[in-house]
Amino acid sequence: MPELPEVEVVRRGLARWAAGRTVETVSVLHPRAVRRHAAGAEDFAAGLKGQELGAPHRRGKYMWLPVTDRAALLAHLGMSGQFLIRPAGAPAETHLRVRLTFADDEGTDLRFVDQRTFGGLSLQETVPGDPESLPQALTHIARDPLDPQFDEEAFHAALRRKRTTVKRALLDQSLISGVGNIYADEALWRSKLHYERPTAGMTRPRTAELVRHIREVMGDALAAGGTSFDSMYVNVNGESGYFDRSLDAYGREDQPCRRCGTPIRRRAWMNRSSYFCPRCQPVPRAAS
Repeated sequence: MPELPEVEVVRRGLARWAAGRTVETVSVLHPRAVRRHAAGAEDFAAGLKGQELGAPHRRGKYMWLPVTDRAALLAHLGMSGQFLIRPAGAPAETHLRVRLTFADDEGTDLRFVDQRTFGGLSLQETVPGDPESLPQALTHIARDPLDPQFDEEAFHAALRRKRTTVKRALLDQSLISGVGNIYADEALWRSKLHYERPTAGMTRPRTAELVRHIREVMGDALAAGGTSFDSMYVNVNGESGYFDRSLDAYGREDQPCRRCGTPIRRRAWMNRSSYFCPRCQPVPRAAS
């Protein structure tokens, strides 16, 4: 599933192209793509038609484009959602779900393609007075570590109060947003922390080090255009990222640790997999 770097790559692509354009037509080709819009597909299309798209914003794995002073077009990519900028006459993609055309650009469409239909679009009311027009639906989502307003002290305090394990905490979007399974494993590898490390024992310096490594790995992933294991994640031009070539832990079972040479291990974890170096990231005593 796309995490913060992949969503940010798409947001930046939309910022260069979609902001300031006026929607002329909206075609909803699959109702599941707008299932989060409670009033239905027709209301979604009517509410978006004729509106000017604002600059896109992102919080964690969500992004949105303001369309009025009280509403925004909210998007979640799910597992396979893609925003693609395509010539108007280009053949429809097999899994095209929503198509937008623009009054000021007759030659280009914005298309939402989603093979598995776990993602979706909706029009959402925004928080009054919020400078970024934050959708009400996202008020429970914490700021992400690349957000200038991310509060490290508050995150550390919440981490200690949560009394869980560190990877579970990193995937809790109400504590810190944008981190998913891949980048959690990568940041924990860089921090030499086992995924079952109890959060109650995290010291302030240890938390600061972990946040620093989260920021570093996400910055590296952004520079590489994100992580693509298949054709489902692409940017707005249909191009895949290549950070998968630089992963240190995730997906590297039985390959040597880049630090110490010990084979990377994989363990089943919450219907996912966790990858770690058994030497650099020893199992905590309570979890062994």
